[in-house]
Amino acid sequence: MKKKHHKKKPNVFKKWTGKLHLWFGLGIGFLIFIISITGALYVFKDEIENITRKDVIYHNTQNIDQKQILPIRVLEKSVDAQVKEKYPIHWVNIPIDKKMSYQFYWYEHNTNAWNYFDEFPIYKVAYVNPYDGKVLRTYDEKNGFFQIVKMIHWSYLLKQDWGTYVVGIPVIIFIIMLISGIVLWWPKNKAARKQRFSFKWKNIKSWKRKNYDLHNILGFYASIFALIFSITGLFYAFFIVQATIYVIFSGGETKYPDFSHIKTKAPIELRTEGTLDKISNTVKAKYPDSFGFAIDLGHEHMDDHEHPNFEVYVKHLSYSYHKSSSLIFDENSGELLHTHDMKDKNFGEKAVGANYDIHVGSILGLPTKIIAFVVSLICASLPVTGFLVWWGRRKKKTAKIA
Repeated sequence: MKKKHHKKKPNVFKKWTGKLHLWFGLGIGFLIFIISITGALYVFKDEIENITRKDVIYHNTQNIDQKQILPIRVLEKSVDAQVKEKYPIHWVNIPIDKKMSYQFYWYEHNTNAWNYFDEFPIYKVAYVNPYDGKVLRTYDEKNGFFQIVKMIHWSYLLKQDWGTYVVGIPVIIFIIMLISGIVLWWPKNKAARKQRFSFKWKNIKSWKRKNYDLHNILGFYASIFALIFSITGLFYAFFIVQATIYVIFSGGETKYPDFSHIKTKAPIELRTEGTLDKISNTVKAKYPDSFGFAIDLGHEHMDDHEHPNFEVYVKHLSYSYHKSSSLIFDENSGELLHTHDMKDKNFGEKAVGANYDIHVGSILGLPTKIIAFVVSLICASLPVTGFLVWWGRRKKKTAKIA
């Protein structure tokens, strides 16, 4: 009596997971390729600029111990006179290292525009020798390579308000694809497991098999980091992601610390040309081991304040933003009103503050940047290898029908 061979029923869940993975991949593959490749290009921005701008990052002034740094307002007027820009200078970055140049920034935001180029009429920086006020070089950051790459990654060069959603929605779908990809990858048995973790191409000549392995194996190893980079990216597109991260890591706190009640008390008569220098000297004395800090110059230009208080942002590390402090000063008297240091922050604030560095891979310096670069390239390859898997199978089916 002949034994009947029953065909094994395919797993319905895996079958529909596969269909979902395919449809989503064909739908957003190109967008994910753009997001991933621009992410990879942006990773080493600081390292590249530190080389290309080395001659202006350091002003090379001799005998600086015997010289005096010029007052901030004097430097600002000097920069204005040399650059002759129609917009006012917005802020200055002041390094702690005396050998480094000050950076004066122009930055204007037009909320009525629909694209990046019109939304930001200007984004420009001047590297300035703080000892003689000489502008060493200016850079048009707005039209610079890395800024364009960043804004393609951020909003496809569309207006930020809604362009971030145009990026964010495909990223949500990509997260679903990563999860569905792991479900499809998950091996049924020991034999399948062997070929899911490494490339075994010794006797394999078929490009289809090699392409399938590239999609499967690289996708698996990159998936956990890709999930982290995707979620930290969604932080910028959807406020609910920011709020959720804060609530989870702060242990249930729903209110973010607010210091808007701390306001300038001194009368405007106390404001002098030296107020900003008093503030600058306080910061330098308080954080001699930090990398530098930013002072907003707009307050001195405008009666209608952009912010309810005068805040100075201190960056503690050269390669990362996650270690930072913010100080609130009286903008008229230059008196320090409030300090919010790393030690004062709850874990939710620290998580929110570290989000950017985790996203771009700078959290632990070069090692995590290399991981971010490699993972971004793998993510860019997945839509390509995935499309080729589908195309190969499609051609096979067409050949069978013919």
